[in-house]
Amino acid sequence: MKLATVLTPINPYHLQLAAQCGVEEVVARYPGPDMADWQALQAQIASFGMKWTVIEGNLPLENQKVGRDDGCEVAEFQSLLRQAGELGIPLVCYNFMAGTDWVRTTTNVLARGGAWVTGFSLADVDHAVSLDARRGAIDRESIDSAALWNNLERMLNELIPVAEEAGVTLCMHPDDPPLPEFLGRARIMNSVEGFERLVRLVPSPRNAICFCQGSFATMGVDIPATIRRLGPHIKYVHFRDVSGTPESFVETFHDIGPTDMAAAIRAYREIGFDGPIRPDHVPQLVGEEDGEPGYTMLGRLFAYGYLRGLMEAAGSGAKVERIKGTEG
Repeated sequence: MKLATVLTPINPYHLQLAAQCGVEEVVARYPGPDMADWQALQAQIASFGMKWTVIEGNLPLENQKVGRDDGCEVAEFQSLLRQAGELGIPLVCYNFMAGTDWVRTTTNVLARGGAWVTGFSLADVDHAVSLDARRGAIDRESIDSAALWNNLERMLNELIPVAEEAGVTLCMHPDDPPLPEFLGRARIMNSVEGFERLVRLVPSPRNAICFCQGSFATMGVDIPATIRRLGPHIKYVHFRDVSGTPESFVETFHDIGPTDMAAAIRAYREIGFDGPIRPDHVPQLVGEEDGEPGYTMLGRLFAYGYLRGLMEAAGSGAKVERIKGTEG
């Protein structure tokens, strides 16, 4: 396992903090089609002794989800995969939530010591907001599950051959929240069985899973058992926890949620997972109330240490003696 992180924004201060905490790999949003932007970002990350290994967010696939792509999106996504392969970026994480990204109805639930965490209540759905800051208003157009599965299969048939040629793996993220439908639109990546269907849909090592522990925990499954069940298909991990059900839940600090996080790390080791694992949806600590919910820095620093400790205790090779580029 490799300790990874998102950084919002990616800047020298956040990069240095991450490097000082032993982070090895960085997750970044798709920077657009200009290869010069990719190269500049990769060089900036490398200057702090870390690698850019995952592209996640800002992906050109919203019209593909609902079957309205005129060919432009899939062509851009294919180009993205080739660019990632050229630069040695091995993973692209995406989701198939039509019309939204991850959604919450509140962003300031009080947690330990007065920290803020996000929460969701289906009863308060009129207040729902998509917490992907790049999105606009939530799209309320309806779509059924059969159409989503058809659109997903069509998209994967277009993308997986290119991914295979480029040496890049596509990792599907679960629905968040994992409801059967949301605001009139079906959801299909909301169960373990859905992910098993995903990997059968277009069989390939390049058609894989982002195991977001929080989303799977919201499904009510046993996390270590599910890690073992999905096993070799897991290529990327979001490390977080929630308390509640798909209809009503809150995020937690990584160390006080209902999931046995140590058992989860042991399960990853048992299946031979050696990819990036990153803290996700951290609490907002004092002084960061104006930050992007779930993605502020102080809570992430706490999560790095907690996760590194679990990884080292499980013997997963988390100990890093020296991070290049941070001396002096």
